[in-house]
Order: sequence, then C-alpha cells, then structure tokens
Amino acid sequence: MNSPKDHTRDIAIRGLRLAYGDVPVLDGVDLDVPAGTVLALLGPSGCGKSTLLKSLAGLLRPRQGSIRFGSQVVCDDGRHAPPEQRDLGMVFQDYALWPHMTVGQNIAFPLQMRKVAKAEHARRVEEALALVGLAGMAARRPADLSGGQQQRVGLARAIVARPRVLLFDEPLSNLDRDLRETLCAEIGALLRTLGTTAVYVTHDHAEAHALAHCIARMASGRIASLEHNEPGH
Repeated sequence: MNSPKDHTRDIAIRGLRLAYGDVPVLDGVDLDVPAGTVLALLGPSGCGKSTLLKSLAGLLRPRQGSIRFGSQVVCDDGRHAPPEQRDLGMVFQDYALWPHMTVGQNIAFPLQMRKVAKAEHARRVEEALALVGLAGMAARRPADLSGGQQQRVGLARAIVARPRVLLFDEPLSNLDRDLRETLCAEIGALLRTLGTTAVYVTHDHAEAHALAHCIARMASGRIASLEHNEPGH
C-alpha cells in the first residue's frame, strides 16, 4: 500500500487474532498503513472491521498478534497499551458527547487528558471548531445541535489534540443520505488538509471511495483484498 506522501509505516498490524468465545472474529490480520494514508475498512456487518478498529483503539485486546504505531508497540503478547497512551483520536457512530458539558468542554476533554496547559484550551478548541465549520459555538450544549452538528463536534474533539492517528467507526451511519454526502465531503477535505493517518470503518462503498487512499475489503475476519484509490474520484 503506497502512501501519497511517503513510505513510513504509521500503523503495522501482524497476525492479529481475536475471538468471542470459540467464534473467531479476527483471523490473522496483517496490514500496513503508511503515514498520511486514509485507509477504509469496508465490508458487511460481522466481517470484523469494527473489531479491528477497536483493537487499534485499545478498546479490545486481541488474543494474538501485534500492533505498532510508528516505533511504539501498543499491543503484542506481553503488552496492551490503553487508549490514552496511543496518541489517537476517535469519531464514534453515536457522537458520544457528554450532554452536561458545553460543546467547548466536550472538545477540550482530550486536552485535559494530555495535560495540555489550560491557557491553550480555548484557542485550540476554537481552531478545531473553525476547521469543522462550527466557529463560535463553544458555549452551546449538544442537545441544542442537529445530528450533523453533533458529529462535527465529535470530529473537532478527535482532532483538537493533533493525534498521530484518527479512527472513524461508521461516523455517518446515523445521518440521512444528503447529510451523509455533505459530511463525507467535509471529512475528506479535512483529512487532506491535516494529512493525518486515518482508519475509517464503513459498509458504504461510496464513502470509502470518496475518502480513502486504500480500501481494505474484509470478510470472515480477514483482509480479503486491498484496492488503491484516488479519494473523491
């Protein structure tokens, strides 16, 4: 899988296996994601794509295999780094915003976790909001926003700490078709601007082709094929 920028591997996965009871969900996954590449994991429900993403995030611990982010081993037979030690941002399907917090407080949470100086928070939050088209909305509550706006807040929260890797777990599946197309285009433009390595889970072929440099089709817990792609074409 060749990156449009360089050949440095940002993510290296080797021999990843995970089962629920006796049912294998990941069955020997090997995959490299070069720096700056957007990889789409594409496939139907139950193929293992969300399980692979959660393994990358540190939310699940594989039974066998290893995951490396750059030079950092985050998972192998003797190690399982928690999510907060993986320098990543994640955008969830269900927005995952805290309703008792303002938009700005939701977005600033990763900065607090990384112990970024509090004096930096307001500026970084406003920068992130501007990037997702929600400038000036830091004082609003999530309940006052539309679904599309809430997902933009989730995206701002994922990028505010400038993580090494961004993970997307079917972030547009709860939105209607027109809004999905609009947000897909916006996410694609943002990823190209940031140049951040990203893994994007979807069952939608159009989304995958609009966003990703490489599309990994999954079946039965394995990578069935890899397809190179020009995003937006």
